[in-house]
Amino acid sequence: MYLDRLKLDGRVALVTGGGRGIGLACVEALAETGAKTIIADADAKIAEEGRAAMKAKGYAVEVVGLDVTSSGRVNEVADDVVKRHRKIDILVNNAGIARSETPAETVTDEHWLNVLDVNLNGVFWCCRAFGRHMLKAKSGSIVNVGSMSGFIVNKPQEQCFYNASKAGVHHLTKSLAAEWGARGVRVNAVAPTYIETPLNAFVKKRPAMYDAWIGSTPMARLGQVEEVASVVQFLASDAASLMTGSIVLVDGGYTCW
Repeated sequence: MYLDRLKLDGRVALVTGGGRGIGLACVEALAETGAKTIIADADAKIAEEGRAAMKAKGYAVEVVGLDVTSSGRVNEVADDVVKRHRKIDILVNNAGIARSETPAETVTDEHWLNVLDVNLNGVFWCCRAFGRHMLKAKSGSIVNVGSMSGFIVNKPQEQCFYNASKAGVHHLTKSLAAEWGARGVRVNAVAPTYIETPLNAFVKKRPAMYDAWIGSTPMARLGQVEEVASVVQFLASDAASLMTGSIVLVDGGYTCW
């Protein structure tokens, strides 16, 4: 009974920023548990590399080009997915950027707007476009990838723009959950710590920053992509059927201190 609730057989899932890192791990987790999974990525090369990696593991996944900052393109992709598959069951909003290490007083308008556009606006455009189809079907699960940065202020790097964007994602998650809960659509989020991805590879060459990150983490290590993806898979599944509006910290204990 309980194992079956984690299975996603017959469901259609789309992961934004799904070509690598946390996104690709989510693609694998959803595909492994039975979902027909689609990689949505703005970079065609990265998306194809992700598809090849999944094929090597025995999973046939689709690829679609998607810049989440374009609300028109988001609408097109949502409509096309539903036209081809007749439904959309799961949406994972993973696409995001950081552009960290810029003090607030030197942040340009372009920098601020770019980060907010990808990290917050993009999440809303996708929730709105795919959510319309889910609401019509009275069924669906959306999982947003937030961050522990939506709860705390990171150090030593300055990134007020990123922190604000992720706090916005968290409250957007709760707001949509409240609006859509009685209409069959669940909306949750996962809030990771520092994860060992190509994006964070630079930190190994910067001992002071690495020590600050690890020294603030009770588990004393970086997280792994599969540790985030497994929580996303759980939230997407019927095993989390009573959960909506939850922001699940996957932070190695970072926010305990």
